[in-house]
Parts: sequence; C-alpha cells; structure tokens
Amino acid sequence: MLQFLLRRLTGAVVIMFLIGAFTFFLFYTIPQDFAELSCGKNCTPENIAVIRENLGLDKTITAQFWDFMVGIVTGRDFPQGHCPAPCLGVSFSSGDFVWDSIMDRFPLTLSLTVGGLVIFLLFGLGTGLLAAWKRGTVVDKIVSGASMVLSSFQIYFLGPVVLGILVFSTGWMDNPKYVPFTDNPGDWFMGMLIPWAVMATIFTAQYTRMARSTMIEQLQEEHVRTARAKGMRRGYVFFRYAWRGSLIPIVTIIGMDLSALLAGAVVTEFTFDLAGIGRLAVVSSLTKDLPLTMGVMLFGAFFILVLNIIVDLAYAYIDPRVRLA
Repeated sequence: MLQFLLRRLTGAVVIMFLIGAFTFFLFYTIPQDFAELSCGKNCTPENIAVIRENLGLDKTITAQFWDFMVGIVTGRDFPQGHCPAPCLGVSFSSGDFVWDSIMDRFPLTLSLTVGGLVIFLLFGLGTGLLAAWKRGTVVDKIVSGASMVLSSFQIYFLGPVVLGILVFSTGWMDNPKYVPFTDNPGDWFMGMLIPWAVMATIFTAQYTRMARSTMIEQLQEEHVRTARAKGMRRGYVFFRYAWRGSLIPIVTIIGMDLSALLAGAVVTEFTFDLAGIGRLAVVSSLTKDLPLTMGVMLFGAFFILVLNIIVDLAYAYIDPRVRLA
C-alpha cells in the first residue's frame, strides 16, 4: 500500500508539472503583449516597460517558467509584496495574487459541490436500489422511465425554467446567491437551494440508472446466487454481497464527478450567475490572463489527481477481490 501511494504521488507531481508546462508554453504562442494587455487603454510605452519588468515579462520564457514553478513551493516577491507559497503568480488583469483570487471563489464552488453531491447521492442511489429491488414491477418502470427523461435534461435548460417559475413568476424564492455559511447558515442554505436542486435532479437521474444496472448485474454473480442458495435472507444478500460489489463503478464515477465539480461547475455557475471557480476559469481564458488560467488549471488538476488516488484506495476496502500491487 505504501509503495502504491508513493508511486501515485510521484506520478501526480510529474503530471502537475507537465500540465503547468503545457499551459505556460501554449499561452506564449498567442501573439499578444501581456504587459500591454495589463496596462489597458491610453497606456504609454514607459508604463508598459514598467509593467513588463514588474511582472517578470522582460526575462526569457524559460526563466519565467522556472520562477513560476519555484514560486509554487517557496513563494515569490512582487512589487505588490511577498506572495507566500503556494504562489501562483499575479493576475495580469486585476493585479491580485492568483491564489487569493482562487480562494475567494472556492468556498462558493465547494458549497455548490458538497450540497449537490449529498442530494444526488442520497436520492440517486436510493431510487436505483429501490428499482433493482423491485425489478420488473410498476415501481421499477416508473423510476426507470423518470430517470431516463430527467437524464436528458441539461442545466442550461432546466435552470432557467426553475428560475422562471420559482423566482420570477411566483416569487416563492429569491434569486440564488452565495452567503458564507459562517455569516448566516440559513441564508447560505436558501441561497444555494435552487442550484443544488437543479444540479441534483440531473445527476440523480444518472446515478439512479447506474445504481440499478450495476445492482442487477451483481445479483447475477455466482457468489450472490450461492449465498441465496444457502438460504440467506434476500435483504441480507442484497446489501451484504450485491450492493458492496456494485459500489466500484459507482465510486469511480463519483470521484470523476466530484473532481470535475470542485475544479469548477462552469455551466451551473453561469446559469445562476454565481462567481465560483468555473466562472473564474472562463473569464481568465477570455482575458488571456496567463497566471490566473494556469492557477485555475493546476488547482483543478490537483483535485482530479487526489480524488483518483482516493478512489483507487477505496477499491481495496469496498471489494476484497481487488488487490493493489
């Protein structure tokens, strides 16, 4: 297990370095003077030269890349002050430290992700298990049909419909907004309820179908059929053997969805006008803000790699047949 962790952590560091290098050098293929872009309109050549020096753009590309990667570990000094590790540089457009900008947006994205995850896992897995338990009955057909219809919806369609009904037409709820949990837990919950509900509706349908299909598949396995043949209760076999075996593909998808949501739920945030990591990523790309774009990409890649490692470790505990070499 320890050797597995060391290998995965080493590989994660290498991948993070390659992602940073690819993004950094790719942006320098854009025919754009980043100092001029940061200076804005009515900017003199003298101001551009000062900005280029302050941002380190007067150095070679390799030297700038080296400063960037070293700054992640040790921090860097800028005219704005010292940027402590992990220092991801200074935004070209705002002049703020990239790490501070990301951390300002991350609580919203984290709230959106965790709340939605809890809802769609509870309802998705619950209805999927119910459909598998009642396979072939009216309940199974209703659950399967509803999940198939709902899974065809998209957030950018369902979101405006829900807003139009609950917010603008009836006035039953306020427009979604983010209030820090520490400021007011009630306002935090109500402000995120509509995005949670819309996102959970679509994800619930997907997890319902997945849970149902994997459970039905597991119920046909030899060890499950043997347990039933030995006279074990149906409920015990269902949850003790079949449910445990069906968790591996479900956990895999959970890890992928969770890492994608933490990296930035772009469509959800734009649909409900929420300023999270996803919105920050789009804005930084449109403004050609190299440090901010690289920071968001590395931030997202970090969660993807960490959650993939956690998922791999979870396999050994979910299914004893799985062994980590």
